[in-house]
Amino acid sequence: MDHRVPPPDCLRHAVSRVPRGFTVVELLLTLAIFSILVGVGYSSYGTVLERNRTAAVVNDLTRIKFAIERFRTANDELPGTLADVGMDGMRDPWGNPYDYLNFETVRGNGRKRKDHNLVPINTEYDLYSKGPDGRSTSPLTAAISKDDIIVANDGAYIGRASEY
Repeated sequence: MDHRVPPPDCLRHAVSRVPRGFTVVELLLTLAIFSILVGVGYSSYGTVLERNRTAAVVNDLTRIKFAIERFRTANDELPGTLADVGMDGMRDPWGNPYDYLNFETVRGNGRKRKDHNLVPINTEYDLYSKGPDGRSTSPLTAAISKDDIIVANDGAYIGRASEY
């Protein structure tokens, strides 16, 4: 025998008025907030990803620089190419090969990397990545060179050309 007492009428009506889903406005508001969060997250992720790629290039350029210095110590001269130090197959995170220019093999300052005063940034060789756009030119002030990652001041600076 069931001894439960049925709820009074006033409670039966209150229970039936409880919403059982979301309104269109609530769904649109939730979707808008989610879209904003995804947009902010995506831009932050892009910044972190680019910073990590730049750090990888700085690490690679440091390794190449030390390989060049070891070659110079062993042979009393700079290598002619990166192949001489076994680093010719290396590529930056954007898929471009690293660039090396031994100043003993060039005449004048034409191909040497230059600062805003058009003075060469190194005395013996240039070593750099062309950056995300894969393009570069000698003066660091040129628009296509600002995203390059460079070795400057004979190895004292390794980083973005725009920050040099």
